[in-house]
Amino acid sequence: MLFRSWEQAPQARWPDVAPVADHVGVEHLLVTRHALVRQVLTDPGTYRPDNALDAVTPMPVAALRVLAAHRFRLPPTLANNGGASHPEIRALVADALHPTRVAAQRDWLAALVRRRVADLSVRLDAGEPVDLHAELAADLPLLVLARLVELPDAPVAAVKGFARAALELFWAPLDADRQQTLATEVGLFHQLLRDFAATGGGLAGSLRAAGHSPDVLVGALFFLLVAGQETTSQFLTLLMHRLTGEPAILAGLRNGSVAVADVVEEGLRLEPPIVTWRRIAAVDTTLGGTPVAAGTSVVLWLARAGRDPVTVDSPDEFRPGQRGSRRHLAFGAGVHRCVGDQLARMEAATVVAEVAPLLAGVRVVRPPRCPDNLTFRMPDAFVVRR
Repeated sequence: MLFRSWEQAPQARWPDVAPVADHVGVEHLLVTRHALVRQVLTDPGTYRPDNALDAVTPMPVAALRVLAAHRFRLPPTLANNGGASHPEIRALVADALHPTRVAAQRDWLAALVRRRVADLSVRLDAGEPVDLHAELAADLPLLVLARLVELPDAPVAAVKGFARAALELFWAPLDADRQQTLATEVGLFHQLLRDFAATGGGLAGSLRAAGHSPDVLVGALFFLLVAGQETTSQFLTLLMHRLTGEPAILAGLRNGSVAVADVVEEGLRLEPPIVTWRRIAAVDTTLGGTPVAAGTSVVLWLARAGRDPVTVDSPDEFRPGQRGSRRHLAFGAGVHRCVGDQLARMEAATVVAEVAPLLAGVRVVRPPRCPDNLTFRMPDAFVVRR
């Protein structure tokens, strides 16, 4: 019930705070309202991030053995770190993704996107269908991230495969055979990250110089390769798909009456790639009048919070610039707010600006399909033709 209900259930069916059970019977407290979601995110003393990267489907011994054979560990590093080391690790990552450094990538990225859009336009003009996910959006954030944090020249397909495997292994409902297969894929790439962490420059070098352990270096790189690029790829695809159904917005982008930045923010509100996030109650407390016992798993429905009618004028309409549009929680809030938010915004704005004319002249042949997943939408393709 936690997996696809965020897409299917109207707002009115959900109370502010509701107890729910997941696919294996584990009880969670689901939080749907913007103010309450924000309250939890900004109170790390009461609601800790310790469970943020816990596997939704408990892993069987066979899968755990596979991970152990590859020395796989995810110590508290970024998203799951509520300890004293978090501010320093976060500061080093933030420096690598500093807005000035991000802005310096804009022209390079715009030129790359422009070339791809031109090539895709030629193929569309020839009557071919094209997959805008695979052929435009999928690898762009990874290519930018590699330049910013000096990642090794790992094959793009291998990194993308690893990232999607990790999202499925930790956040999807799975059977034991699938868990073991994914554990093998994630474990193998984790070993490559461990080798790079020992000698690599850029962010890895900065973390080593600060005295952080190899496990922390690998954990930071692991999370960056998932949260720092895969989620943005997903968002680009979801936003392009949404825009094909918004001809007035596309026309406004072309004539300048609609701002690209406003389109990106409204897209983040209505089409976030991350739909939920987790916290665990550290103490007995109350939330929205509901008692919360220490140890309770709290699921924050970020996507639903973005459609809270208390926060935004027209919750279900794509209206760039409307009141409340920028108050979404797509990047979280508080001390664990996404450190790459400016990077994701720059990438999305660049793609929207370059691809808007192409989107105005296509029809959707195959919309994105998103598998069951507690947190990530993971669109698989987006095929269009003239």
